[in-house]
Amino acid sequence: MRAQPSADAASPPTPSPALPATRLSGYRRNTSFRSRRSQLSHAQQRTWERLWPELGYVARPPGESELSAEPLDTEAWFGRSAPLVLEIGCGTGTSTIAMAQSEPDVDVIAVEVYRRGLAQLLSAIDREGVTNIRLIRGDAIDVLEQLLEPGSLSGVRVFFPDPWPKARHHKRRLLQPETVALIADRLRPGGILHAATDHPGYAEQIAEVGDADPRLSRLDSNTQPPISVVRPTTKYENKAQDAGSAVTELLWERRQP
Repeated sequence: MRAQPSADAASPPTPSPALPATRLSGYRRNTSFRSRRSQLSHAQQRTWERLWPELGYVARPPGESELSAEPLDTEAWFGRSAPLVLEIGCGTGTSTIAMAQSEPDVDVIAVEVYRRGLAQLLSAIDREGVTNIRLIRGDAIDVLEQLLEPGSLSGVRVFFPDPWPKARHHKRRLLQPETVALIADRLRPGGILHAATDHPGYAEQIAEVGDADPRLSRLDSNTQPPISVVRPTTKYENKAQDAGSAVTELLWERRQP
């Protein structure tokens, strides 16, 4: 795997053999990684410089239009073999840190485009002494397509993805049929897709798309998943509930072959 640039540099383990590229046609990737050091506090910057080379990885380095990478050797990166969960769009990591702490035997890869959110999560990891989280700065589709192998994940979490509420922007929503099919491919049998949204229209779309994938089976409230599906309530969620927006939780299991 090629070298990464300076402050955003990452030193993940030796990659596995490359996967064939599969490009999704509908989803609009976020390839903008503009950032300034002033966006981080001095303490966050120091933590970033100290911990990012060990715990972080840049999926698409700044200035590069194409991703050319091989799957990560996640066992070497975490230093153990454990169930692996991918959280897409971790924001500032409120759910990430809480759920990782509740399941120390599960490894979590948190993906986010924005450096400031990752810096806040990195500071929380340092403060709380959490050892089972790794961070990737980049687009979730790049990560799923290029950095993770089929059947490698015990879970995928997508909490409050951008609903793109205007009808003409619905094609930009993350959880389209192609994306859900890609997630299903990366889940091992018995693996869990856990989505949450406070947007009713998007909830309907996610439910329709997930139910339509033949490899996924909807879970009901009586089923005990192999990984935790208990989320902490975030400030964002509290604001949504105060505004009268109900949160919809959606769970699927990857069917046995």
